[in-house]
Amino acid sequence: MKVEAKPEFQTSTAPQTGADLLIDLLIKEGVDTIFGYPGGAVLPIYDAIWRAQSSIKHILFRHEQGMIHAAEGYARITGRPGVVLATSGPGATNLVTGITDAMMDSLPLVVFTGQVARNVIGTDAFQEADVVAITTPITKHNYQVQSISDLPRIVKEAFHIASTGRPGPVVVDIPKDISSGIPEAIQEEVEIHLPGYQPTTKPNPLQIKKLAAALAKAKKPVVLAGAGVLHGKASAELTAFATKHNLPVVTTLLGLGSFPADSPLSQGMGGMHGTYSANMALYECDLLINFGARFDDRLTGNLKHFAPNAKVAHIDIDPAEIGKNIPTQIPIVSDTKEALTELLSEAAESPEIEAWLETLAKYKAEYPLWYQHNPNGMCPQWLIKAVHKVTNGEAIVATDVGQHQMWAAQYYTFNHPHRWITSGGLGTMGFGFPAAIGAQLAAPESTVVAIVGDGGFQMTLQELSVIQERNLPVKIIIVNNGALGMVRQWQELLYDNRISESLLPVQPDFVKLADSYSIRGMRIDTQEELIAALPEVFAYDGPVLLDCRVLQQEKVFPMIAPGKGLHEMIGVKP
Repeated sequence: MKVEAKPEFQTSTAPQTGADLLIDLLIKEGVDTIFGYPGGAVLPIYDAIWRAQSSIKHILFRHEQGMIHAAEGYARITGRPGVVLATSGPGATNLVTGITDAMMDSLPLVVFTGQVARNVIGTDAFQEADVVAITTPITKHNYQVQSISDLPRIVKEAFHIASTGRPGPVVVDIPKDISSGIPEAIQEEVEIHLPGYQPTTKPNPLQIKKLAAALAKAKKPVVLAGAGVLHGKASAELTAFATKHNLPVVTTLLGLGSFPADSPLSQGMGGMHGTYSANMALYECDLLINFGARFDDRLTGNLKHFAPNAKVAHIDIDPAEIGKNIPTQIPIVSDTKEALTELLSEAAESPEIEAWLETLAKYKAEYPLWYQHNPNGMCPQWLIKAVHKVTNGEAIVATDVGQHQMWAAQYYTFNHPHRWITSGGLGTMGFGFPAAIGAQLAAPESTVVAIVGDGGFQMTLQELSVIQERNLPVKIIIVNNGALGMVRQWQELLYDNRISESLLPVQPDFVKLADSYSIRGMRIDTQEELIAALPEVFAYDGPVLLDCRVLQQEKVFPMIAPGKGLHEMIGVKP
């Protein structure tokens, strides 16, 4: 593969440094926002940012973990790489969780880290860390720049690798003498050769025909829609395909929004806390068509009981995922949009599945999601539904990880793509609030809601400074049950109610905390208070924090316990 770098490298200052060249290259890549935190090893780059005279917007966060989660939120909404800049040593190592999170959830990031000068690398110099070694297992690719003349090629490659094929994070480690150095000459035209990286984007026509033939014969087909549909911008094609053949659709946690939740064909989310109809569709089907999901354990449950009678077709741009967990009879390596486009143009017969659809409709009617109102407090499920109602289901929702995440996935139903941001594979507490900041920066006209737990919020709450400083109208809904809710739930159900270090009896006054940042804050104890507050909250053009006190003992149901199959759900009825 050959890609020509654009030949013009000019800044407003002379002589040009490696850092100035880097900023020029970022501008040429269309970068509009950098999520960063300065330090000694990146001071030349920050000096170049100052000289660039606001050509790129820099957002100063208060911790590196916050800024990389914000870059993930930005990437999730825009589909473009989030760009991160951190200093060497602890600055770089503070990014490790976010890099891993992006790797597992296939989010495009380009992460620039400072490094000590080349002549002291390996001497345990001040704030030195081997970033390349640390990040090799958690990146799609990484680099350490050894020559200023390599910068055009490396930057071009980094953005190309991060955003093509299966997206993911790329790290570029820049020694300080590279960023502060003065290049003697820069090759204006750069050819990039990546023979080992040429993603397959178009499907094999014979495999498409094989899938079409299998579909025509199926009696109980089901479509599984994963995050690959969203990454491929294929939601419209998926909806058209399912509608054309009248196919039931199950979405994964990260695939929410890829198919309209209000469609009669939607079975909801599958997996550990999925709906009864979704899980039974996966369990009983005879043809499973997977678009862009990786069959992770939280979706499949016990593999022996996952789609035991189904022929499996798996469409994925990453060939390593096909057959990794589930035997696959019809493998199709392809971009989801390309595959769906071919399937729509294929003269395929629609299967006769009226009885199957009636069965699934019966499951939906008899075993809906449920919760019971309690006069002694506010139900968290009701809280999510109230937020959905006041926002007309149109908000961008970012969550942390835990019970509130699952309730949001269950009860804030999405009819449009790119409205849902959560940490799926890694399950990162502290993710939701900074991810919401990144989403708000990416979509300044959109309503953005951070639905977070009282535990996870305390991990990255220092980023309140960012929304106050920039008056970002992020609405923060703390689902406060005074506990690490999912940990407590597992201890109650799976560890004989031995509640070990999962309660949070001592917490800050979140309203006073918000006030200390000059942010509006409200404590909500009852449903009546929430009903009265929500219209005002979402009408306010600025950030608001709601500390919503919910019932501590509420659990997320249905649930598939570890080691159980999709058909062995508990809590499907009150």
